[in-house]
Amino acid sequence: MRNTSLEEELRSGKACVSTTVGDSMEPMLRNRKDTIIIEPVHGRLKRYDLPLYRRPDGKYVLHRILHVKKNGYVICGDNRWWKENVPDEWIVGVVTEFYRREEHIYIYNRSEVSSVCSFMVRLLLDSCVDPSSETYFTANKEEMNTGKK
Repeated sequence: MRNTSLEEELRSGKACVSTTVGDSMEPMLRNRKDTIIIEPVHGRLKRYDLPLYRRPDGKYVLHRILHVKKNGYVICGDNRWWKENVPDEWIVGVVTEFYRREEHIYIYNRSEVSSVCSFMVRLLLDSCVDPSSETYFTANKEEMNTGKK
């Protein structure tokens, strides 16, 4: 059996399986608990895709695309605040699905992307608004009455 690198496998058209390491993509992907499927990239990626990329220092990173640019992407972890400009040539593969225990989750399920985005917006708003303010109370009171977030 030949020992090949992740990048060689992806370049040859094969999918790779890995366990996530780190908390930058929580709550969607949990540190050392979820198993991801990384596919080769075919064409340009889209907003909300999860590319695996390799920085010039050799470190692999898996974050979400926030904005597609002409020759790259603006990328950020779901559990991070800082954005990173990532050129096309750094992209190694893209995560298309993952496993959490026995549950198989496809990333391209828009409800999954929507729930993660809603969580991040809520987290941002909660960190910026004083919970004792009338605006905060009114918004949360509406949620309780309507059941909508």
